[in-house]
Amino acid sequence: MKYSEISLETRQALISASLDPEHTVDLVTRAFQEDLAGGEDVTSVATIPVDHKSMAEYRVRTNGVIAGIEVAKVCLELVGVTDFNSSVRCAHNVEAGTVVLSARGNTRALLLAERTSLNFLGHLSGIATLTRRWVDEVKDFNTAIRDTRKTTPGMRVLEKYAVRMGGGTNHRMSLSESALIKDNHVEAVGGVSKAFERVRTLYPQIEIEVEVDSLDQLKELLLHKPDLVLLDNMSIDECRQAVALVDGRCKLEASGGLSLENAKAYAQTGVDFLAVGALTHSAPVLDIGLDLKAEI
Repeated sequence: MKYSEISLETRQALISASLDPEHTVDLVTRAFQEDLAGGEDVTSVATIPVDHKSMAEYRVRTNGVIAGIEVAKVCLELVGVTDFNSSVRCAHNVEAGTVVLSARGNTRALLLAERTSLNFLGHLSGIATLTRRWVDEVKDFNTAIRDTRKTTPGMRVLEKYAVRMGGGTNHRMSLSESALIKDNHVEAVGGVSKAFERVRTLYPQIEIEVEVDSLDQLKELLLHKPDLVLLDNMSIDECRQAVALVDGRCKLEASGGLSLENAKAYAQTGVDFLAVGALTHSAPVLDIGLDLKAEI
């Protein structure tokens, strides 16, 4: 299948959302290729005249936060649908029944784009919706909700974008962006201090975060002036002690054992970040459907 080019307007909208147009087009194209498997939509080809026109409405069926409208537009434009409209912006809360995107064009093209666009839109909106719930839980404190690298392979950029749409913040995008010394690094090199010094020597300008699982490890680490310390699976009381011990000398991030039910309690300790892998690896899809109306 030959795909159309995306418009300059859609390209600029992606860039404004810190999404690379070429990367996004590649993801969507791969999704279409997976759906068609080298063939064609046999059901639509058999039942719908080649020049048939319809209107499609993307309607939210449950309350949530929208993310991925521009990605859905990429899906439509690649199959030749260019007449669309959206009165809802990404990061907005919407109620069930809201039409977040409408499009007019060739019926076969609309149906070809249907599942792929809904897969992206529902998945990204689900992440944004879950992130917003976490953000709302800690809104009274100076604690940010932050994602992890527990993302769907190939989808990290889009999933981290969805976290931002929900009000969360992004941790490192890649292993080369900053250093995170974890327990396995410490085990391999023979100590947290040795691991820290090796990273600092080889990469003197890079931000270094170090994972610790005890207050004693934290005390040892503070001598090296880390940028950020990850408190791994520490209790609420231990996090509170860690905040007092650090006394503003570095940032602190709590990770492990976190839930929506205890998020507020962890935020009350004074940690700077809550690291929540569930934002991307366990967010339920927001229920969005496409209603098609044939134009006579």
